[in-house]
Amino acid sequence: MRKFTIATRESRLALWQAEHVKALLEQQGHSVNLLGMTTRGDQILDRSLSKVGGKGLFVKELETALEDGHADLAVHSLKDVPMELPPGFSLACVMEREDPRDAWVSNRYASLAELPIGAVVGTSSLRRVALLRALRPDLKIDALRGNLDTRLKKLDSGLYDGIVLAAAGLKRLGLQDRIRATFEPEQMLPAAGQGALGIEVRADRADVADVLASLLHMPTWLAVSAERAVSRVMGGSCSMPLAAYATLDGDLLNIRATWGDPEGRMPLVCAQAQGVVRDVGAATQMGEQVARQLQAGVASSCGEQAG
Repeated sequence: MRKFTIATRESRLALWQAEHVKALLEQQGHSVNLLGMTTRGDQILDRSLSKVGGKGLFVKELETALEDGHADLAVHSLKDVPMELPPGFSLACVMEREDPRDAWVSNRYASLAELPIGAVVGTSSLRRVALLRALRPDLKIDALRGNLDTRLKKLDSGLYDGIVLAAAGLKRLGLQDRIRATFEPEQMLPAAGQGALGIEVRADRADVADVLASLLHMPTWLAVSAERAVSRVMGGSCSMPLAAYATLDGDLLNIRATWGDPEGRMPLVCAQAQGVVRDVGAATQMGEQVARQLQAGVASSCGEQAG
């Protein structure tokens, strides 16, 4: 039996995720406790992440706890994890993915299509902004920051006609009844890593990585490795409206990526690749190939994604 401390953000969703990992490790006979922390990303709610430092604002304090030895591992929503980790840290494990899709949440309208012209939709994701503008350029899109519960409260207070959230978070918290509709990837391509949990450790903690190996889900690991490779090559951060989503059927990986303009002034650019993938290296190479297609403009039509 080993004793582990998990560093986690203190939002209800983050705590659910950490408790989930805690329970799995306890089933193996380990002793686990949680170290709840508030990150800069949780504190800054009046500005978009793209303007104040990006995804790293949600993980820095947790990494400090790992570095100082106050925690052994940190559990993250993978889409919040920067594509390049700081020296001395590694992504030791990616767990089986929940629903990767975006969800439409509204108290008045059953779908995006039902919204009247000029209706207000809430999101602060530049990816979602770009894809929403491609679907409905007539809508007004306003910023929406805060944890999942805060966003729902803002919707319920009447500030928005509808909001777009990750389906995975709603389902994990038992809030699936709030989902009025889900966007299929053909409509709104998910963010790299969306729906997956990543576990970060210090790079020199092979002992912890060995224990976490039992929680690794290889099909998810391969898919998100390809997605994160697209984002890494594109310089992906909260300041880039980029989507990347991969699926695995046996050894056959299919990956699609979309790059857009959040102002809606330019059409979406899309790229896709498919091939046999049996390891992380091959998955990463395929993601890099798709990114180069996006960069070169050698991309397929985005008509399906925008329609």
